Amino acid sequence: MSDPQGPAWKATLEAGRRWLEPRYIWARGVHNLGLKLLALLVATTLWFLATQDRRANVEQGFDVEVTVRDTTGGRGEGTRAVSDLNPKTVRVTLSGRPERLRELRPESIEAVVDVTGEPEGSFTRPVTVSPPNGTTVSRRTPERVQGFVDTQIVRTLPVTLSVSTPSESSLPRYEVSPASASVAGPGRVVATVQRLVTSPALVPAGSERETTLIALDAEGRPVDGVVTRPASVTLRRLDTGELPVKTLPVVLSDPPATLRIRAVSVQPSTVRVVAAPELLSRLREVGGRVAYRVGTYTAPVTLTLPAGAQALEPVSVRLTVEALAAPPTPAPLRQPDSP
Repeated sequence: MSDPQGPAWKATLEAGRRWLEPRYIWARGVHNLGLKLLALLVATTLWFLATQDRRANVEQGFDVEVTVRDTTGGRGEGTRAVSDLNPKTVRVTLSGRPERLRELRPESIEAVVDVTGEPEGSFTRPVTVSPPNGTTVSRRTPERVQGFVDTQIVRTLPVTLSVSTPSESSLPRYEVSPASASVAGPGRVVATVQRLVTSPALVPAGSERETTLIALDAEGRPVDGVVTRPASVTLRRLDTGELPVKTLPVVLSDPPATLRIRAVSVQPSTVRVVAAPELLSRLREVGGRVAYRVGTYTAPVTLTLPAGAQALEPVSVRLTVEALAAPPTPAPLRQPDSP
């Protein structure tokens, strides 16, 4: 019985052999050459048009600040706070048209870490980047950030005045409004705040100035991660200007004749004195009285000022005093014997 597939198999084998002959390959290649070239040109054009946008795209990196989102318990944001966020910014690489990337700023890119449902304490969460229209996110570094979830608390503290050093011939008086402010943030961060001080400011006499508040810890260092309300206060200078003030040296009174001063240090050695201009013009120095005694000690100095004058600083003195040897007592004269 003959094999029905024999002729078909032989035909296929014969066709395969013909493709091994160079003359046959050449004949097939040049057959309808114009149409083949036209089809290749059309396909190339379509590919070029379809991939034009992709080939024109470039990449650009941005340092984007990480925003924390927390809606735990449906209470909304503000009931908890995040501190020690590390890192605070991520490197986001966007892909897009050059003209689109040139007009972007880091503020227009959103990088969010969602801590909803995270228990209070340390966390490590992924960062979600929302690219602007016309761009796509190629990569972000790092992909996860760490931090600490804490209850947000609010404390109220008095405002401490901080001003630039006034001139020696002035006695300024200030008023701060409001006199107290609140500081809010994560509980363990707010607990480190010891003082709320005003930014150093130079306020002319009879005027006022708006100045920001700074939260400081026990060592006087600024505390990050807290918010003051209000963020600034009004500093008002109440005095009208320069006062008649004069700086004079302090001169101590002499010790008793039985004592001698071995060492003396007056602190400060000069004082500012407030008085009427005509009285100040006559003053050259300020006398000081000290209770002298034998030994090395620090004693306050009582300043002697004329009526109508007042010193602005207290004065003290460091003394080393010794006793002088008493002079010998002369022997009494001997009376002559009576006859």
